[in-house]
Amino acid sequence: MLEIDGIHTFYGSFEALRGVSLEVGAGEVVTILGANGAGKTTLMRIISGLLWPASGTVSLDGERLDKVTPDQIVKRGVSLCPEGRMLFPEMPVHKNLELGAYVRGKDRGLVEQLQQEVYQLFPVLKNRRKQAAGTLSGGEQQMLAIGRALMSGPRLLMLDEPSLGLAPLVVMQIMDTLVSIKERGMAILLVEQNAAESLRIADRGYVLEHGTVVLTGRREELLNDEKVKQSYLGT
Repeated sequence: MLEIDGIHTFYGSFEALRGVSLEVGAGEVVTILGANGAGKTTLMRIISGLLWPASGTVSLDGERLDKVTPDQIVKRGVSLCPEGRMLFPEMPVHKNLELGAYVRGKDRGLVEQLQQEVYQLFPVLKNRRKQAAGTLSGGEQQMLAIGRALMSGPRLLMLDEPSLGLAPLVVMQIMDTLVSIKERGMAILLVEQNAAESLRIADRGYVLEHGTVVLTGRREELLNDEKVKQSYLGT
């Protein structure tokens, strides 16, 4: 579904991504592991159209996405749940969700259908739909951020550090919900520092260091790799 080929990106003279290539197949959960500064968020911004690469290509089902505007990328089926959630804290839950469906225009029937699907995944959001987003707990805010990303009806959902700042039990709940989303046929690209949880639900993974893919493999291969164990699993 998603193919990234030879992406190079610079911030001034600093090369943030150095020939990164990866793939996400239909219905797959693919995780990207790496320390702070490895280039994970930069890669997500490029796929989303928020940054343009210096060279290389990004394609969805064979159609080029690089140098396409972010709204067009969302319309083509790619949605990002950003690091830090980026909610509108004074707006109620249901309004935050509706903003995620802006590319669907005035199709109220579809918007309401998507909203009900989000409420099925996260029942707590339905109970708090009129509550200001800024008054939710950290876990509830992350659920809302994921729900908002789902409101565009994507085929590929990308998440940047969804476990950041959350208690371990809440992280498990979030990851289990991502499994449910995958079971509905959606592909997921997951950037995470919590390697244990991300590999628990992933089909495959990539390890990014200093803007370069240094290791790739299926979940079992990465879980058994000595470098992954020492650097990311604490064993």
